[in-house]
Formats: sequence, C-alpha cells, structure tokens
Amino acid sequence: MGLVVQKYGGSSVADAEGIKRVAKRIVEAKQNGHQVVAVVSAMGDTTDELIDLAEQVSPMPAGRELDMLLTAGERISMALLAMAIKKLGHEAQSFTGSQAGVITDSVHNKARIIDVTPGRIKTSVDEGNIAIVAGFQGVSQDTKDITTLGRGGSDTTAVALAAALDADVCEIYTDVDGVFTADPRVVTKARKIDWISFEDMLELAASGSKVLLHRCVEYARRYNIPIHVRSSFSGLQGTWVSSEPIVQKTQQQGEKQVEQALISGVAHDTSEAKVTVVGVPDKPGEAAAIFRTIADAELNIDMVVQNVSAASTGLTDISFTLPKTDGRKAIDALEKNRAGIGFDSLRYDDQIGKISLVGAGMKTNPGVTADFFSALSDAGVNIELISTSEIRISVVTRADDVPEAVRAVHSAFGLDSDSDEAVVYGGTGR
Repeated sequence: MGLVVQKYGGSSVADAEGIKRVAKRIVEAKQNGHQVVAVVSAMGDTTDELIDLAEQVSPMPAGRELDMLLTAGERISMALLAMAIKKLGHEAQSFTGSQAGVITDSVHNKARIIDVTPGRIKTSVDEGNIAIVAGFQGVSQDTKDITTLGRGGSDTTAVALAAALDADVCEIYTDVDGVFTADPRVVTKARKIDWISFEDMLELAASGSKVLLHRCVEYARRYNIPIHVRSSFSGLQGTWVSSEPIVQKTQQQGEKQVEQALISGVAHDTSEAKVTVVGVPDKPGEAAAIFRTIADAELNIDMVVQNVSAASTGLTDISFTLPKTDGRKAIDALEKNRAGIGFDSLRYDDQIGKISLVGAGMKTNPGVTADFFSALSDAGVNIELISTSEIRISVVTRADDVPEAVRAVHSAFGLDSDSDEAVVYGGTGR
C-alpha cells in the first residue's frame, strides 16, 4: 500500500458535478489500496471573483485581510469534496492549510513554505480516512496569521505535502491530458510529452507554461518527488516529471523506457512588461544600484539586457522584464531613487510577449539557435530582447505576434502531432 497525493485545480472542481467526479476518482484510488491525500484549489474562477470583490471595497486591500478572504475559496472546495466522498461510503476529513501543518514566512499574498508538519494528516490517513487539504494557503511561523502562496500555489502545497509524507507520487490533475510541447489553446497540433526532466520542466514553467507552477517543480526536484500531470476529465496516462526517465509497460513491447526528446517544447508568456532605464552612466556600480532598488522593493525580474554605451555621451540603456502586476511598483521605486542612480528617464511597455524554446539537447546540437531565429524571421516576427541558457532560448516580441511566433517555431522543430488535435477540457490550464 502506497501513499498518493492528488491535486485538483479549479477547473476540475468548478461545479457540483465536477466535485462528484473528483470524489469518484479519489475513492477509486482508495479502493485500489492507496492511502490518499487530496489537495484542492478554489472552485472555477472563485479566486478571481473574490479579488474583484475586494477591489470594489478597497482599491488597495490590506495583504493580511486579502489572504483571509482568498483562503475561503479553497475551504469551500475541501468541505464539499469531503461531503461528496462520504456520500460514496468512505470516510474523509478536510483540513485548512494551517491545520495540515503548512508553515510559511510572513509575506502576505506570496508567502513561501518554510516547513510542513503534517502530523494531523498522517494520523487521519493512518486511521483509514481520505484527507482533503485546502491548497494555496498556510500559516505564518512568526505572526500566526493566515497566508497565501500566490497564484497557482496549490501545486506547491501538493508537492510539499508529498515530500513531508514521503509519498510515492504527486498527481497533479488539470484540464488537459498532460504537459504538451506548446499550449494546446494556441497550437492545436501540440504533442503530449510522456516524460520530461525536472530541469526542462522548470524552464518551461518559468517561461510561461501554465500546467505546472515553477515553485512546485523546484520543490519536487529538491526532494525528488515524481509528478504525474493528468486530466481529471479522462483516464489517460499523463506526463511524468522526474529526475530519471520512467519505464512504461506496453501491451506490445512489454517494458519500454521513455526517452527525452531533443526539444521539449515551446512556451510563451504575455503576462510580463518591459522597463527600460534610459541614459544610465556607463560605469561600475550603476547596474547594481538599479537592481538593488528593484530588490529592495521585493520584485522579481526575468530578462535583462544592457545596450552598448554611446561613445559620445558615455551613457547606456538597461532593459529588464518583470510581471505586469509589479510594473507600477518598479517604476515608482526607480523614480524615488533617480538622483542616486543618475538615469535620464524610464520607459514602460506592457504590450510584449516572450517565446521560449526549451530542450536539454540544445547544448550539444549546433544549428538550433539558427533554426529558431529563422522560424521567427519567416513568420515576420521582430525580436526586441534575447536571453539564453544551456537548455533555453527566449526572445521578447510584440504581444500580438506571440501566437503566430509560437506556431512557427513549433512547426520548424517538427513538434506538430500527426494524430488528433490536443483536447482542452475546460478552464485555464491549471
């Protein structure tokens, strides 16, 4: 008998029928001899609706009270799911994040997990219950206040619990059949990936893939927890994310090892903005002053590019990207420190998109970069910024060009599927 942690996203528990369907799947796992811990998100668009409601009451709601409000969505889901499981004749107990022992720092709205002490969860499953845990939330180690982990934090809750409970696998259920070579909403011929390494999945998640949250994959890699990404709307095998290739059993060939492809996929992200600091003195310490200002404002940045300085002026421009939601905060922080940094002006652009090509085989295969840029050129897509790593090439373009750019790169690297179009069962993909 093994222990399985299952996570169900908002699209999976969007309504009463969805909750009953999830309850049946959980009971099946229990009947197959597993101990089961299920982590749930809020129903459908509940979190967005609660945020809208808060903003109607207060344009800048206090972080502590916003966390108290938002955690209500997951508590509704967990209680309803426990009721549905009991109706099927099995015992279930629901737990909030704090009751489940999810301990976080004290940063509201985007807390990070410090520790997980799942004593109550372990006792519950040892007594034969199915434990239902509210995702996305925890309790501050210092203040004892309720905290939330940021959007998509239920993925991280599930993996953290799987690590703390020494689970055999963490199953992430969503509204698509696994991880695809591109977003099937944009590329209808995207192929499902059978297995992908933690490293490649980290790059895809960081580059905009919505199926798994970056922090969730990071946590899984640290504790070596295999993740199985599946659809709650079908019984198909999904995508395995792990440190080593898995072995699948097939009727025709017996056991077959799933190998990693040269290119894992194409990811895109239109949720970022570009800030350009114009007229920065080209001397030591200026870049450090800019990014120290950003760090002090507790903002995370993605891509950074510095232009060659003009010989006549000795000035240069530095551009970086960050989430649109942090754009105004970044501009305000830099403006306050303009005298200390010494730049001329700031430019802000939130009509950009990022396209990333990811694959472990890229570093040993010449021509990948040339093919990537040729595909973008043939599609008439202009490039504004470029960033690379050993297993990733990312570019920034106009937001309107992103869909065409993704499809062009996907086709150029032979990633299009020859079979039926990828199925999106509903929701947004988390």
